[in-house]
Amino acid sequence: MEGIIKAKENNTGIFSDRERTNVLHKSEQKFILFLLKKVPGWITPNIMTAIGLFGSVIVFIAFILGRFHSRYDLLIGIVGLIINWLGDSLDGRLAYYRGIARKWYGFALDIVMDWLSIILIGLGYYFYANGTTQIFAFLFVVLYGWSMIISQIRYKITGCYQIDSGYVGPTELRVIIALTLITETLFAGSIAYFAVTVTALLLVINVIDTVKLLKAGDARDREEKA
Repeated sequence: MEGIIKAKENNTGIFSDRERTNVLHKSEQKFILFLLKKVPGWITPNIMTAIGLFGSVIVFIAFILGRFHSRYDLLIGIVGLIINWLGDSLDGRLAYYRGIARKWYGFALDIVMDWLSIILIGLGYYFYANGTTQIFAFLFVVLYGWSMIISQIRYKITGCYQIDSGYVGPTELRVIIALTLITETLFAGSIAYFAVTVTALLLVINVIDTVKLLKAGDARDREEKA
């Protein structure tokens, strides 16, 4: 009980396990704090994790329906993205808020669920896309996987766990995907241009982050030798 009280009194500690630099992080954290107080007691952090994965399943289904039924079904994917954000953003924060955090268990579970979510979204786009544009589904999954690897290695080298790349983070990526779904609903075929843009953006970000990571690794090596 004492741990829960301390966590509630020191709200900043709920976000202390990672550094956030994305554009929306301030307003996002305020909203998360608001939502944490509303979560029923019977909903556990693991249930929130399952809710997040369920959101990705909805996005996958939206792509399938958009391909074989009506492209207006793509809008269902926006609901899925919101649910995914809700579960993914609140699972670990809920554990810290209630003073029941399991750092390494949560760390491992979060990475695995994030990877499964990206696979579902990429696979959904693969089935929706036509012809050669399907390759961007593969590239999206690969490039996002690359960014996840960078974050893990950065954590190993620097001890700082950061899931954002500059001003762009998972939340901003969800917003971009949501805008993509809306635009594709209004203008059929436009999703291919968004796919090219997103993959190009991820590629540039990953290259920049990889260079920074190598510099950090070199600095760590020189520090240890000294």
